[in-house]
Amino acid sequence: MVRAVFPGTFDPIHYGHMDIARRAARLFDEVIIAVYNKPLKNLLFTPEERLKLVQQTFFAEPKFTVVGYSGLTVEFCKNVGAQVIIRGLRVFSDFEHEFRMALANHRLYPDIEMIALITSEQHTFLSSSTVREIASLGGDISSMVPLHVAEALKKKFNELGDGQSVVPITALRD
Repeated sequence: MVRAVFPGTFDPIHYGHMDIARRAARLFDEVIIAVYNKPLKNLLFTPEERLKLVQQTFFAEPKFTVVGYSGLTVEFCKNVGAQVIIRGLRVFSDFEHEFRMALANHRLYPDIEMIALITSEQHTFLSSSTVREIASLGGDISSMVPLHVAEALKKKFNELGDGQSVVPITALRD
């Protein structure tokens, strides 16, 4: 049995993430979607909220396990017996970042392989930060995220209130 880990912050999960996860599920026996809880960037949703949104997204799909984690991704992979880390590449600049991470992870845990899947053309523009910014300004994100995610974003921005609705953009990668 080959187990793969698809790690990310998923703040929020969007159709690009879902596309990569489902394509990985065609290649591997099990895909663990690992929601990282302590990234070095500003997040809109708490770790618990992000985990719940991802769990709702893959609720009825048996090849997926959704869990939260902290610490090094390769340590998490060792602990769950994963042989592969899945990453998505949207644009050319993603390659350099993922290449360096793959080399660092391989140095820390030589038994892990990194597989990069090229994002489907219709999702190349998608990033969580793009989704958050459009949602914060009241734009239509229905073609970018599932309904439950769109509703969670609307609720979160309503809770933040006026003057705090725009989320700071902290990175091109998420």
